Amino acid sequence: MPADSFVRWIRRLCIAGVLLCFTVVVLGAYVRLTAAGLGCPDWPGCYGHLTPAGAAASADAAFPGKPLEPGKAWREMIHRYAVGTLSVIVILVTALAIAAHRERPVSVTLAVALFATLILLLTALALATRRQRAISVPLALTLFATLIMQALLGMLTVTWRLNPLIVTLHLLFGMTTLALLWWLLLSLPRGWWRISAPNTGAPRRAVATLALAHRLVLFGLVVLALQIALGGWTSSNYAAVACPDFPTCQSSWWPQSDYRNAFVLWRGLGTSYEGGVLDNSARIAIHLTHRMGALATTVVLALAALVVLRRRGVATAHAPAFAVLGALAVQLTIGVSMVLRTFPLWLATAHTAGAALLLLATLWLLHRTRSPSIC
Repeated sequence: MPADSFVRWIRRLCIAGVLLCFTVVVLGAYVRLTAAGLGCPDWPGCYGHLTPAGAAASADAAFPGKPLEPGKAWREMIHRYAVGTLSVIVILVTALAIAAHRERPVSVTLAVALFATLILLLTALALATRRQRAISVPLALTLFATLIMQALLGMLTVTWRLNPLIVTLHLLFGMTTLALLWWLLLSLPRGWWRISAPNTGAPRRAVATLALAHRLVLFGLVVLALQIALGGWTSSNYAAVACPDFPTCQSSWWPQSDYRNAFVLWRGLGTSYEGGVLDNSARIAIHLTHRMGALATTVVLALAALVVLRRRGVATAHAPAFAVLGALAVQLTIGVSMVLRTFPLWLATAHTAGAALLLLATLWLLHRTRSPSIC
């Protein structure tokens, strides 16, 4: 199969992967918010079965202290099924990316064989040529490694009984998987995101503006990653409801907060963290930090987007800049509305979706500002 065919298949798989990974991230938030994270107390099955339907008869014997709750069990298993499907897509992308760089054309059958085992993946990598590559094999392999780590964290989330550190890492690696799939899609040739042809003779001022914007967006991406981690820490410690009012918290601009205990990352095993183990003052400290992080993220990303929009010579980066501003506005609106409306489930779930959309928009802007594609 020609290399172009591999690119087309990888593009299709990446699009499917981004959509499915976004769904998985949001579904994971829904599972967590509905207290279904331990709906199936074992892994990868549910009470030793592939589905909750088959677990009803043996649930009490398998886990005497954890009775089967069908609704929670099904939510958890649907999330796992979606992750399994995403895993197939990621491994296929990795296999096709490697197979596309073999010196000789290969068939789809061989690509599927590469998908079957890691050994064949590494063998195909050794056969890669030195010619200019349209597909980043290291990026595909990083995506594959991230998937393995995410599966491990998914198992530990259950077996370590919702340990906040593991739950937060699980969210971060889920977002990382989404980011890598999106970046791979953006990096493929002849994508819908490449509307304008590169202009190598761009004005120096425009190139300098792009370089400044790129540094600002890169810094904003780091701040956003920290904010997503804070969001995961807030959720996993059940600290979202610690401040039921806005813009104040507990009717105070600076209520009593226990920062000393709020960010202890490891509290050992053998404890069920379902419902949280911190007192209210520690949860207030986490919530306030998350609010301050939201302010910092908004300032940095808005500044980067406005730097791009102020310059007419960087028009190809205007669309992602507007996307960043739009995603920021949506996410802030969701966050404030969630507090004012007493944390309804649909808004709390949408808050995670908003974070994922903001991440995608930021990466899109980062990708556009890294190249001299200026018109």
